Amino acid sequence: MRKRNVYLHDIPMDEAWAHFTSALEQAGLWSPFPGEEVPLAEARGRVTAEPVWAKVSAPHYHASAMDGYAVRSRDTQGASETNPVALQTVESDEDLERVERPAKPVNTGHAMPPWANAVIMIENVQPGERPGELLIRQSVAPWQHVRQMGEDMVATELVLPANHLLRPVDLGAVAGSGYATVRVRRRPRVAIIPTGSELVSAEQAARGEIRRGQIIEYNSLVLAAQIESWGGVATRWHIVPDDYEQLRAAVAEAAREHDLVLINAGSSAGTEDYTVHVVRELGEVLVHGVAVRPGHPVIFGMLGASNDAGRAVPVVGVPGYPVSAALTGEIFVERLISRWLGLPPAEPPTIKAAISRKVVSPPGDDDYVRVTVGQVGDRVIATPLSRGAGVISSLVRADGIVRIPRFSEGLDAGAEVTVNLYRSPAQIARTIVAIGSHDIILDLLAQYLAERAPGMRLSSANVGSLGGLVALRRGEAHFAGSHLLDPETGDYNWRYIDQYLPGRDVVLVTLVRREQGLIVPPGNPQGITSIDDLTREDVSIVNRQRGAGTRILLDYELGRRGIDPASIQGYGREEYTHLAVAAAVASGTASTGMGVRAAARALELDFVTIGWERYDLVIPREHYESDLLQPLLGLLHDEAFRAAVASLPGYDVEPMGQVVERGA
Repeated sequence: MRKRNVYLHDIPMDEAWAHFTSALEQAGLWSPFPGEEVPLAEARGRVTAEPVWAKVSAPHYHASAMDGYAVRSRDTQGASETNPVALQTVESDEDLERVERPAKPVNTGHAMPPWANAVIMIENVQPGERPGELLIRQSVAPWQHVRQMGEDMVATELVLPANHLLRPVDLGAVAGSGYATVRVRRRPRVAIIPTGSELVSAEQAARGEIRRGQIIEYNSLVLAAQIESWGGVATRWHIVPDDYEQLRAAVAEAAREHDLVLINAGSSAGTEDYTVHVVRELGEVLVHGVAVRPGHPVIFGMLGASNDAGRAVPVVGVPGYPVSAALTGEIFVERLISRWLGLPPAEPPTIKAAISRKVVSPPGDDDYVRVTVGQVGDRVIATPLSRGAGVISSLVRADGIVRIPRFSEGLDAGAEVTVNLYRSPAQIARTIVAIGSHDIILDLLAQYLAERAPGMRLSSANVGSLGGLVALRRGEAHFAGSHLLDPETGDYNWRYIDQYLPGRDVVLVTLVRREQGLIVPPGNPQGITSIDDLTREDVSIVNRQRGAGTRILLDYELGRRGIDPASIQGYGREEYTHLAVAAAVASGTASTGMGVRAAARALELDFVTIGWERYDLVIPREHYESDLLQPLLGLLHDEAFRAAVASLPGYDVEPMGQVVERGA
């Protein structure tokens, strides 16, 4: 049995990269790749390996820029409205000897006669009295309406420099300067080897061939797509189980025909994490452990010239968690591919924003935080997403990423940050920001908004009803979802609006009435029938976070029955969404939890009704009346959207879109 890995040390990110690039330089692998000739039709997105010099001028002759008549400019001098000048049409140069002021018909793009140096537009001539005679009432200057030879490009002129990323228009320029092919950098070949005995392919999972404890392998899909988008050629390897010899053989084989090998997972410190041992046997481990979060257990190494490849090949051990894997690609692999292509590292657009809540960072690491971004009034707000390294949804939802430097220990709420954007600033300006209580309907609302108003987005963060009201108070959202019950009056939301948004002019719009209850396993094996059963010794719950309307509803029901929350197993365990509660029940880690019926149905669980509640949108009036929110508010009266919501279990759409007055 191989020993557990021990990290060499946590090397600062810049120092780790410098160590890696130094080894690449020594191996002669830090220079841009040589060129290869490709047809222009296949060259878009490639990078020029050498300058392109024009072989011919464009145009390579003097060409007419208009439909009309080619003339000698001097023959038109003196023409005016009161003193027209007569010209005589000619068909060939032989006619010039008998004509004093010749004019030859030309169309746009035609070669100019060698004797002519200007063109009169056809609409500026009139027929004269004699056959072939033309009258003009305005002179033309030399070379007027003529595209002179070399106007665009002159032979031997630089058309494109080396290390230029070819765009569609560039292909036309290269063709126009006399080429049918272009010499471009060879694309880096990258092998991606996913490892882990617990992995199954997406194809296997789609066929239902997945068991408890198995994980769908998709990191190689993400890494391969990243590499292709950066200009490389990716090869996804078959899944290699946690077997040292099989992994060694796969790495050696991949190194034979690839410029870079990525080994995904197995880079940490577990007893079955073999990557570092394989790299050490086939070459040299340069770095094991980089001070960056997420992505701490990164490995940099070189597969030596003595291995099966017969040459040095760099290797990167990529952490197995999806967020860590994607970040490793962004901050390390992209830089290497760009270098090989002769390009500078990618520079995404940036935007200044205020961070919406406090972020705590490990003091010794560069910390990368994915955020959603939206413009609320004149402020740009960045809201941190879930920090888990395994949360793939944070990659999908992220609008950008914020780097928190080492030793800063985090950010205070409201701090100004620089966001490296994944979306354009124009997309950010068309984003509606919702912060507050979670409901499945918000996802449906986002989908219909994208369909009905292309280019618009709804970005929602689940922080609970009270958290949403606090976000509105800080000016961090356009609206908040809320279902806060006033136990004294039975009314919803107004009491809390007055408390958290005093003096603020808001509009309360009902999204839906929904059914709340206890989510239980299929068949309800423990026979849970009411809130009273939560005190049983054989029952454990999963709760919602403090400030969530569902948590407040549960506390209300407990108070009504005189039940001490401390007597309930799992009361302190918190989740942020109804689906997360349902997932905990489905996994068997909790007997039950409060949530909406639709969440139970989504995971094929059973449901014990507690009652119906009103779920509202709390909207400051300036946003309610803004153009930005009108497409979304219109959906609340859209028949197709209402029908889609009504088809889900536990929802009543009758009050949808109604403005709620106090005391309703």
